[in-house]
Amino acid sequence: MTDSSLAPGAELGVKSQVGGFYRASDGSVTAINREDDALLQHALADKEGVLWIDLVTTDEANARILDRVFHFHPLTIEDTISPRIDPAKIDDLKDYIFIVVQAVTTYAPGVELETVEVDFYLGPNYVVSCHREPVPAIETFRQRCNRGDNHLSQPADWILHGLLDALVDEYLPIVDELDETIDRLEEGVLVDADRRLLHQILTAKRNTLRLRRATTPQRDIMNRLSRNEFPQLIRPEAAIYFRDIYDHLVRTEYLVEGLRDLADGALQTYLSVVSNRLNEIMKVLTAAATIFLPLTLVSGVYGMNFVHHQFPPFSSAWGFPAVVAGMIALAVLMLAYFRYRRWI
Repeated sequence: MTDSSLAPGAELGVKSQVGGFYRASDGSVTAINREDDALLQHALADKEGVLWIDLVTTDEANARILDRVFHFHPLTIEDTISPRIDPAKIDDLKDYIFIVVQAVTTYAPGVELETVEVDFYLGPNYVVSCHREPVPAIETFRQRCNRGDNHLSQPADWILHGLLDALVDEYLPIVDELDETIDRLEEGVLVDADRRLLHQILTAKRNTLRLRRATTPQRDIMNRLSRNEFPQLIRPEAAIYFRDIYDHLVRTEYLVEGLRDLADGALQTYLSVVSNRLNEIMKVLTAAATIFLPLTLVSGVYGMNFVHHQFPPFSSAWGFPAVVAGMIALAVLMLAYFRYRRWI
């Protein structure tokens, strides 16, 4: 990159619905921070240059750029502006390829993970990225280009690699944080297994499933990009770098599978602790009921109104104390027997 003639206000601190860079055939670089059809059409006509434009498609004007300037297929434009998050896919439309991936932007323990759909168009001399929400990885990539990163000195396939690599790199920190969350939950279950922990464990388990659903289709996309399936758009020397992204996704998927097992283990530990606690409670209650059952029988039989031949007799001064003492002795003997058998 020989020049860096950035337009005023192009720095990352200025929030814009349109962003990107255009490197002309003479090596000069122009930052794009607003809608400019003339500049975009000039960049597309410059076959020796390269253009990257990033659009936030919640703005209808930005969405219309896809049709008015680039003349993309209406079905792909519909995918970019739809609020529905589509699964990852790749479509070959001869002059360009359309790629849908899912990015993970933030993570908080106990909160369900949300993914953001990011769409890419890769043409002979351009890359268009579209998303409906802010994506920190793309902003980071834009900062690197602002600082003079060499991505802009390369063809369009290298820019696409840089963007995809930045998105995939965001997965590993979230996987590590989710791993720490599950570890804390396992420790918390052994201390006090309450309902709050059950909710957090189930949330962590759902988050691992969402990560897996996001990474698995993207692994297949990177595999296709790395095996020279699109030679007119991806050079053989660039395909190996997409293979590196594929390897990262395979490792991420392996780690996510491990997290699923850990989350299942935490859930099973919670259920075991709750079950053991319930067993201890039931054991105590059963022992108490068993001890009082014969005492209730004795008191019931002795309390029947048989005046004659009653032993000990009601009329004696020692009869009632003797029955109470016998009941206490019976309870003590039963309790000692239960302890001897280790039932309580």
